[in-house]
Amino acid sequence: MCFRDWRNRLFAYIVLNMVTRTVIQQIRNNLVAIISLVVAVSSLSYNTWRNELTEENRNIRFAGFEALKNLGELQTIVDYGHYDKNPEAGSPIEGWGRVLLIRDLADIIKGPVPDKAQKLFYTWQSNWEGIGNDKPRVERITADIIETRQSVQGVINRLD
Repeated sequence: MCFRDWRNRLFAYIVLNMVTRTVIQQIRNNLVAIISLVVAVSSLSYNTWRNELTEENRNIRFAGFEALKNLGELQTIVDYGHYDKNPEAGSPIEGWGRVLLIRDLADIIKGPVPDKAQKLFYTWQSNWEGIGNDKPRVERITADIIETRQSVQGVINRLD
């Protein structure tokens, strides 16, 4: 019985030793391939992450420029409505379209912009009827347009 245990242990040791040597030898033989695989997977992971970040920045930048354009158009509508008393160029209906678009774009831009755009929406909602004849209402709308514009510019400037 003792001889058998010793023989089984020796056999197990030899097999384990051969397997270990075989595995180590296989790793040595294929070390370049293993390193290449690790580098390829790492590179692919980094490239995917970077592409996603670039796409997100591109979307934010595009939405930011579109919001800035519409903020400028909204300011023009307010100015025509108040200073020129021009109901066509200073149409509140056009203003509503711009304010709603700015609010929707702000959700893509992130940061402080959605809050500023929501504030602009509420200010417009409360004050649009007085654009033609009430200077304090125009000043409130203009102040929120400027505030929103500055926050959009800040987000665009911080992009990678």
